[in-house]
Amino acid sequence: MAHITKQYSWRLSCLLIKCVPVLFLLRSLFSPFSLSVISLCLTETVMDTRTATAELGWISFPANGWEEVSGYDENLNTIRTYQVCNVFEPSQNNWLLTTYIDRRAAQRIYVEIRFTVRDCASIPSVLGSCKETFNLYYLETDRTMSEGIKGVEYWANAPFLKVDTIAADESFSQVDFGGRLMKVNTEIRSFGPLSKGRGFHLAFQDLGACMSLLAVRVFYKKCPSVVRNFAFFPETLTGAESTSLVIARGSCIPNAEEVDVPIKLYCNGDGEWMVPIGSCSCKAGYEPDNGNVCRACPQGTFKSSQGAGLCQQCPLYSLSTIEAATLCGCRNGYYRGDMDRPEDMCTSVPSAPRNVVSVVNQTSVLLEWHPPRETGHRDDLSYNVLCRRCHSSERRACQPCDDSVVFVPGKRALKDTSVEITLVLNAK
Repeated sequence: MAHITKQYSWRLSCLLIKCVPVLFLLRSLFSPFSLSVISLCLTETVMDTRTATAELGWISFPANGWEEVSGYDENLNTIRTYQVCNVFEPSQNNWLLTTYIDRRAAQRIYVEIRFTVRDCASIPSVLGSCKETFNLYYLETDRTMSEGIKGVEYWANAPFLKVDTIAADESFSQVDFGGRLMKVNTEIRSFGPLSKGRGFHLAFQDLGACMSLLAVRVFYKKCPSVVRNFAFFPETLTGAESTSLVIARGSCIPNAEEVDVPIKLYCNGDGEWMVPIGSCSCKAGYEPDNGNVCRACPQGTFKSSQGAGLCQQCPLYSLSTIEAATLCGCRNGYYRGDMDRPEDMCTSVPSAPRNVVSVVNQTSVLLEWHPPRETGHRDDLSYNVLCRRCHSSERRACQPCDDSVVFVPGKRALKDTSVEITLVLNAK
């Protein structure tokens, strides 16, 4: 049986798998804003032969098929590999079964395979059955499969599910090999949905190639924990299909409250967040900081309502002595009217109207006056006229005027500085 040498040296840069950031510009049907969602996916590795420090101990069948050997990667690090090269023997059916792999609740699994394949045309006197491909399979199970039950009949009817036939983009020849230039291929395949067991085995089938499995990494994807629209979303596993969208429910970050519900994000099959729905915003007394924190308003500032607004300086003649103030209290001698807004300045009590004069005739009195000298910083002054009927010089003997006294234009909330008071005779 011909074998590839047990030590390798490459002049080819290592190919790494990583998740690429993707920019989505989407308009949610439930939100009036256009939202850009940028997120890097996370990968969780469940098996990586490059980290092995001892024999991998995978099951091979038949005994003269796959062989585990030690080799070196392009950085001269020791690695464990499997090779097979029975190209001079017909009817090859060589199986290689990995150890049990816990899927950790993932529904879709990715397999990154780094391998080399010998160019069949470069092998002298090779049979026509020489291949430059191999097959990848998997088997869901709840337990580790025992080597003792693997006989000829089992492998002839192997209960595995096929993932794909994998071909090399580049194969090496004897010339390449002599020059120590190995053409390494990197292929990634995925399979799912997984639901029948806690884990699985991978199986590699060789039908007559001269090749080496240099590294096998098994992983799954998940969306990272993230804060979007002032809501926190936990790490979320991707769905069973590459096109699946998994809903993740969000919760408002500290000191934020819901604006639109429900609050959720969708995790797509590539492990990226997209399509935000609903949102939170900083509650009264707190302002947004860096887009993902609600910070308490410092002393001397306030924020009166929930929303995206920032803390404001206290209006004139008011102050706040605590953090997270929703209203600034007025200083001594200053007040806020019932209809005043929190951002309005505090005002003082106006002085009395000036130069009040009256013109009296038989049935009416015309009162006129000038506005107060001090308005208390208010521009909404109005006047009330009080009328009392007195029958003696003692004020406590006075009684409020009855309906026989008419005020034109009125006696309350007057904007003008005059009023005519008329006594209606025979009113009763």
